[in-house]
Amino acid sequence: MWGVAAMALGIAAGPAAAQQAPQSGAATVAPVPPEPSDYHFEPYRAPTPQTLLGAEVLSPAQAQALWRGGQAVFVDVLPRPPRPAALPADTVWRDPPHASIPGALWLPNVGFGALDAATERYFHDGLKAATDGDLQRQIVVFCLKDCWMSWNAAKRALAAGYRRVAWFPEGADGWTATGLPLERLEPWQPAKAR
Repeated sequence: MWGVAAMALGIAAGPAAAQQAPQSGAATVAPVPPEPSDYHFEPYRAPTPQTLLGAEVLSPAQAQALWRGGQAVFVDVLPRPPRPAALPADTVWRDPPHASIPGALWLPNVGFGALDAATERYFHDGLKAATDGDLQRQIVVFCLKDCWMSWNAAKRALAAGYRRVAWFPEGADGWTATGLPLERLEPWQPAKAR
């Protein structure tokens, strides 16, 4: 009960508190972390650096221009939600719908700080399929705003030898904020051997 009351109080106090804020024009912003030398681990939803050594960092306008030009491969690395552990075994589980940048390749779970061998192979196979094995093909890696998954995956693409890697830190959030469309994606699956 106290939690609900406190939340209601916080919501009610929101506009009044904003009116009482200092008029200096400076908003409180989370500090920008420095670029780490290795992959980032927990927490994955936290402020990210402004840079990624070896990659181009894109604004929403730059990402939109590349998307409209059709020359870049957009790679969404948002994790796939796991089946809830408490769900009874006989219950059918369906993943929630995943909306993303139209035409993007969804490679879920490849942005963690460490990957098992199967996930690492899935990441490399997905990039290879999307680029036809062309290490010079432009790749745009994204997730959501303040998501280290995209930073890690872009760094991993660079380590794999891709030479034109772009990181779009605003991700799907920045995309929708500019009024651009989204489409429902399914995770990429390797082609079955015939």
